[in-house]
Amino acid sequence: MEITLLQGIIISIVVMIIAIDRHLEALFIFRPIIVCPIVGAILGDLNTGLIAGGMVELAFTGIAPIGGASVPEALLTSVMTVVFAHITGNNVATSLALAYPFGVLLQFVSTVINTAFTAFNGPADRYAKDGNVKGLLKLCFYGIVIYSIIVGVLTFLSVYAAQEPLRVLVEAMPEWLINGFQVAGGLLPAVGFAMLLRVTLKAKYVPYLLAGFLFATFIQIDNVLPVAIMGLAFALMEYYRSGDKEIALASSGNGGEESGI
Repeated sequence: MEITLLQGIIISIVVMIIAIDRHLEALFIFRPIIVCPIVGAILGDLNTGLIAGGMVELAFTGIAPIGGASVPEALLTSVMTVVFAHITGNNVATSLALAYPFGVLLQFVSTVINTAFTAFNGPADRYAKDGNVKGLLKLCFYGIVIYSIIVGVLTFLSVYAAQEPLRVLVEAMPEWLINGFQVAGGLLPAVGFAMLLRVTLKAKYVPYLLAGFLFATFIQIDNVLPVAIMGLAFALMEYYRSGDKEIALASSGNGGEESGI
């Protein structure tokens, strides 16, 4: 299906707004689970947007720009996953693998932008020395606006201007390559979740992981809502159990630094 000029403009404007939140990290509307359904709704395919949101969110679950690290951007990957699924008719897994390079592209663009922003360091130092709060706010405002405009232009070029070349490119790919992209796209959510578990999983939580895996794999269910409810139940159990331990330690007078006493 073709993306119209109006749809391309609307998506670009929405991405510019989301890019501001990506820069500020205030409302977290830049997460794939929100971006993909919005793009899907604009393209008239909300169902694909919802499916893509879940898959892309998992793929980027364990990826975070810690410190000065530069990582692939989930924002443009989210947009292009829905776009690829819309214009080529491929499934979401294949579209995710095809869209991932656009996240890497925005990563490089963001690095160039941040490098260029070092030109603001001199004025920022002077404003800080003089106590010029308005000047500092203006510099921050200029930086956010410039970043938002560049991301918006890049999105428009990727979504609308390049849609026909992208469609032709995908259609020219042999079937074995498309199947490879599908397998790779299907693995990305598992890899993202594994990266998260690598730093967050504790031995005492392994039974919960195994229980959820067995439930989702071997019990016939139509959707993941029962798994989510079971996960919520496990989380509440652990939360209240930890609270009971803290109360017991406080009442016994044996609370330590770990309990905050």
